[in-house]
Amino acid sequence: MRNAENEAQFSKLTVLQPIHLLIACLNEKTGVLGEISLKITLDKTSLKAVMEDTSNQHATNSVFFNVRVTKEVIKVLEVAINYMKRYNQVYVNEGHLLKALITTNVVDSFLSDENRKIILSLGTTSRDMITHIGNYTVPKINTHLIRKVNKNEISELVHFIENNFSKEWSQTIREAFSLSKPPIYIALDNNGDIVGFAAYDIYRNKKCYFGPMGVALSNRVNGIGYSLLHHCLKDMSDIGYEYAIIGDAGPIEFYEKACNAVVIPSI
Repeated sequence: MRNAENEAQFSKLTVLQPIHLLIACLNEKTGVLGEISLKITLDKTSLKAVMEDTSNQHATNSVFFNVRVTKEVIKVLEVAINYMKRYNQVYVNEGHLLKALITTNVVDSFLSDENRKIILSLGTTSRDMITHIGNYTVPKINTHLIRKVNKNEISELVHFIENNFSKEWSQTIREAFSLSKPPIYIALDNNGDIVGFAAYDIYRNKKCYFGPMGVALSNRVNGIGYSLLHHCLKDMSDIGYEYAIIGDAGPIEFYEKACNAVVIPSI
């Protein structure tokens, strides 16, 4: 968003338009945005040249930016926030923003059908990621009220997952309890209730595979997911795994920052 603002400040009218948001995304060289910028057939220089002038009368202020923005930008942000809420997430990420840019049709005149498909496919869906744990060092994490699950907690954990996530995840966890030592960690609140969980080596019996993981919406941004992730990665490193696969990761930027995971490029 800061990069989009910088783009707008160099424009003729100093008004931030949706296309500035798209250009800022394409200028990002990491994660899925970097992959998109490599595969998309779009000349950013020509985008700036053909950008439609926006009258000052159609510009407004926004709490998110230090320059004025068009009403279309306000609409894009509103739609992106709605996507965030729909997915029960707490931060607007690049996937929400890209999907909002496409579905509001505000950048249609700049994109071909093929480019739209690339953006939606690479930037707005869950992706598999990989992180190196061969020389893993445990970061500073919260170990308070995070522990391995007990066999007698199957009903409580399955109930928590069904209420907060999906039946598919709950079935995966249920099947993992057939193992002598289920590789599942749980996070508890001060009342002893489950507020999060994470597992590894249980999804379709795949080794070196982290997940699923989930934290109750009301308990996010407290570092619980970060701690659960690293409890699992430590175990996986102790087993001797060189890499951990994070399947259908979302939000992607969490794993990029939490454990230096990178998106596995699409073929």
